[in-house]
Amino acid sequence: MKVLVTGGCGFIGSAVVRHILEHTEARVVNLDALTYAANPASLADVVTDPLTAPRYAFERADIRDGARLRDVLARHDPDAIMHLAAESHVDRSIDGPADFIDTNLVGTYQILEAARAHWKALPTERQGDFRFHHVSTDEVFGTLGDTGLFTEETPYQPNSPYSASKAGSDHLVRAWHHTYGLPVVLSNCSNNYGPRQFPEKLIPLMILNGLEGKPLPVYGKGENVRDWLHVEDHARALWTVLTLGKVGESYNVGGDSERRNLDVVETICDTLDDLRPSGRPRRELITFVTDRPGHDFRYAIDATKIHRALGWAPRHDFAGGIRQTVQWYLDNPKWWQPLRDGVYNGQRLGVNA
Repeated sequence: MKVLVTGGCGFIGSAVVRHILEHTEARVVNLDALTYAANPASLADVVTDPLTAPRYAFERADIRDGARLRDVLARHDPDAIMHLAAESHVDRSIDGPADFIDTNLVGTYQILEAARAHWKALPTERQGDFRFHHVSTDEVFGTLGDTGLFTEETPYQPNSPYSASKAGSDHLVRAWHHTYGLPVVLSNCSNNYGPRQFPEKLIPLMILNGLEGKPLPVYGKGENVRDWLHVEDHARALWTVLTLGKVGESYNVGGDSERRNLDVVETICDTLDDLRPSGRPRRELITFVTDRPGHDFRYAIDATKIHRALGWAPRHDFAGGIRQTVQWYLDNPKWWQPLRDGVYNGQRLGVNA
């Protein structure tokens, strides 16, 4: 089996590529435009390993370039596509929504059209096995109050430019299935965390700022709640959906780890204090800042469907996953220091609303 992964140098995409190469016999074609959040270093271990490297190929390409997509598909002839390439940072979408509309909507349209042409040209016996897996977010459902969970039937109500663009891409994928018969599966995940995450996201930002003794900015009062999913659990779930999911169905993927943002930051502080004492409790670095415009209060996933139908469940508990993540950043400054020195140095985003 050969799988084309779009956005395979990103945080979740690279975890998917590593999972496939390390835990299956499938081959991977990684298609990535190498924008600011992509990092080929995230795949250094598998692309140089003699056991996995022969099953890996890389194509630098933009999903908005339909001709380039058709060329890549023609040359590599994949049996499945896992579509993860996207602009994904909410704060950046507040400052500059155009890139999100262009990549997440126009780009998804282009990959759908390229995939449809490729699928239609396959021999009949391969058409039935082909899959297009669209990877999305729970943010398309909007916000929850103090109670309740997102299910696969929750109505869409996106509240940020990012989530609106992802909601639109979800609808495009469903339309291409119902109108053209493209065999698709979809998944919507909760907040991911783990090693190799771009440092403007909450958890790596808090780890690196805490390590450097810088302020730890927490939006509002830190009361916003997220369900945290370890990226390795997510990668395993995505492979499960691709290979076992029912065509036309969507699956919610959650980590069963709801936490207030403030609780997350305090856990990181305490873990850093334990693993790398500084003489001053990191909790003293916590600084409350003006909230993000339109900040959704709470996300929480009901992952019953993927548990029961496909047999997937998260393996990482939050405390252990955070400790592993903090330790990884402590052990791998060569991965994150160039990003801090160049692409993103910790500045606040999402303030130009």
